[in-house]
Amino acid sequence: MLAFEQKVRESFGRQALMATIAAELLSVAPGTVEIRLPFGRHLTQQNDFLHAGVITSVLDSACGYAALSVAPENAEVLSVEFKVNLLAPAVGESFIARAQVKRAGRTLTVCTADAFALNQGNEKLVATMQATIMNMIPQA
Repeated sequence: MLAFEQKVRESFGRQALMATIAAELLSVAPGTVEIRLPFGRHLTQQNDFLHAGVITSVLDSACGYAALSVAPENAEVLSVEFKVNLLAPAVGESFIARAQVKRAGRTLTVCTADAFALNQGNEKLVATMQATIMNMIPQA
């Protein structure tokens, strides 16, 4: 396992929210990440759609980990801004968030992510995000 992938996987393993909602880090490559979320009735809103806050959280984590995969070795990352478009009701057996870095700067990285509902092997786009992620370098 390459160092950037190990760093991303170890950080994901420490993220309590992702564990609470049973999200799983599927893949990590330089500048890209995929996170899977199984459907859970306890994560729905009043119409039995996956709650927008849950989708947003998974998209935010996907963007953050995509940014971390290209961040300096000693950096951590923190979201500083994001915008989400909810495109369709989040109904599915599971969900996949796919994020990619658009531009990695010294301090700020811009990422995008899409969330797809999976039903019987078919994918439907349900949300998209653009996020700005900040590199945090520990002070020596």
